[in-house]
Amino acid sequence: MIKRVELVFFEGCPHADAARVRLREAMTAAGLDPKWDEWDTGRDTTPDTYRRYGSPTILLDGRDIGDGAEGSGMGCVVGGGPALATIVGALQGGRE
Repeated sequence: MIKRVELVFFEGCPHADAARVRLREAMTAAGLDPKWDEWDTGRDTTPDTYRRYGSPTILLDGRDIGDGAEGSGMGCVVGGGPALATIVGALQGGRE
């Protein structure tokens, strides 16, 4: 069972809002309350461990469910982050 869902992004990322929509839809489809923590890599209060991810990145219990490529927290993730089916599959314990 997934205990923690997190969205890593930077303010101004053109894909962050769409990732939020997909995350909300995926959590609802998986029968989960659509709540998650968000980390803006541009904020001083964001822990360094999150700064290595591109925007948007979705973490489930600390695991990147996208392609797992690390880089600068100010870089965009190619394709705008994981697809809806990938997120649903990961939430349900599988991987797309």
